[in-house]
Amino acid sequence: MKYTLGKEERLKSRKLIERLYTEGNSVKKFPLRMVYLQIEHTSNFPAQVGVSVPKRIFKLAVKRNRLKRLLRETYRLQKEIVYKNVDKPYVYMISYIGKDELKYEELFVKMEELLNNFINKIKNKTDENI
Repeated sequence: MKYTLGKEERLKSRKLIERLYTEGNSVKKFPLRMVYLQIEHTSNFPAQVGVSVPKRIFKLAVKRNRLKRLLRETYRLQKEIVYKNVDKPYVYMISYIGKDELKYEELFVKMEELLNNFINKIKNKTDENI
């Protein structure tokens, strides 16, 4: 598996993002929140991801952009957690909801916990449907 986060793996469709926030479910691991939706998308990858950092909390674009880069990097290195465990295509948005900027190492651990929470939640839902 390649540890890249290419164009096809990024969530860019405005329609999909709108639908994600209206119909999606969420899972949290402070300071991260993931809104996800199981839906067919145009990519060949099992998931499309977007990241966001609120302008209301982080006024300076420099800080917002740094946090977004850190979020993408921590996701990129751990996306195999999701790819190995999902069989249907998903789209999700990872948002930073904390007020303080975390260090890379702390964010890495939180991202891993968030992805594991996501996997557990979708596994439990599929078990309930069976």
